[in-house]
Amino acid sequence: MFDVTKIRADFPILNRQVNGKPLVYLDNAATSQTPTQVTDVIVDYYQRLNANIHRGVHTLSQEATDAYEEARIKIQKHFNIAKSHEVILTSGTTHSINLVANGFTALLEKGDELLVSAMEHHSNIVPWQMLCERTGAILKVIPMNQNGELVMEEFHLLISAKTKLVFCNHVSNALGTINPIEEIIAKAHSVGAAVLVDGAQAAPHIKADVQALNVDFYTISAHKVCGPTGVGMLYGKEEWLKKLPPYQGGGEMIAEVTFDKTTYADLPHKFEAGTPNICGGIAFGAALDYMNSIGFENIASYEHELLEYATSELLKIEGLKIYGTAEHKTSVISFNIEHIHPYDIGTILDKLGIAVRTGHHCAQPIMDFYKIPGTVRASFSFYNTKEEIDVLVQGAERAKSMLL
Repeated sequence: MFDVTKIRADFPILNRQVNGKPLVYLDNAATSQTPTQVTDVIVDYYQRLNANIHRGVHTLSQEATDAYEEARIKIQKHFNIAKSHEVILTSGTTHSINLVANGFTALLEKGDELLVSAMEHHSNIVPWQMLCERTGAILKVIPMNQNGELVMEEFHLLISAKTKLVFCNHVSNALGTINPIEEIIAKAHSVGAAVLVDGAQAAPHIKADVQALNVDFYTISAHKVCGPTGVGMLYGKEEWLKKLPPYQGGGEMIAEVTFDKTTYADLPHKFEAGTPNICGGIAFGAALDYMNSIGFENIASYEHELLEYATSELLKIEGLKIYGTAEHKTSVISFNIEHIHPYDIGTILDKLGIAVRTGHHCAQPIMDFYKIPGTVRASFSFYNTKEEIDVLVQGAERAKSMLL
């Protein structure tokens, strides 16, 4: 049985007050909260295991190494990754994307084409623009429509034998749209192009199977799935990871170093230079354990219920418009109220203890498409309640009455 009251007890932060009001945390697309089952692991690491990994013969180092590598296996199994060395532990999705973009510098030629969707986070736009500047490759954009869905007919017209890489988010952070990545991956592969999917926003809601998707690269950040900040994952097919040069040089990523020549370590260490976020990696595995204990089918079902309820209740407010009405979406609602700047609404909501995100959500091209400065984004997680949605609606109504 899905028991939201029991689940909320795992998150002490949900009991705190903000501005004298009970916290209503609806900024989950920015970062999820962290349960005690994960924070206990963090404390345990520093109190019992704290040592550098892969290098020491002493007991603490060996125990820390085992815990870190066990976390890699948990990540491998969660995403149905074929081989554990295809899991590269990074500082997060942005680091992962930059790693791949840097590596493709050596694989592209002037005139090669890259395709990006119109609804990407800046972290899945800027690294590729920088790559095009370095290589002379051409960046083309898959357009979107007013519902916040990709225009797939245009995608099929844009892709060609010149296309070398396609990158698209699994779920839009600004709109909640679930993109048809299966179709994108299949078509890209038919012309010999590789595909990178930004899974940061999908990971809290969807348990991706990278082998079933047949995707070449998939990225996520742990802090989106009840884990700590500063750690994430890059999945890459072994064949691609072997083609890419190291992203950073230093300790751990080497096989042998002389002043004449350095040879690089095997995967995954080739891409894991320096001392990693050991505690973060271990806690990442614990966070996936926690979410799997609840069950992703249960999470998806409950969050869909929250999405439908919030959509219905918010639309009762006259002048409120929701951006992103795709048929398939996760529990994210971006909205504006006519004649009111989203920042002003967010400021009043904060005074009422309601945490939402305002602005362009690091997806400025989406806001330019709709010709708006930004939106108010309420994003729901499995620990939110309909009662909290009622508080949000009342807060939005109050903001409207104060600002108009």
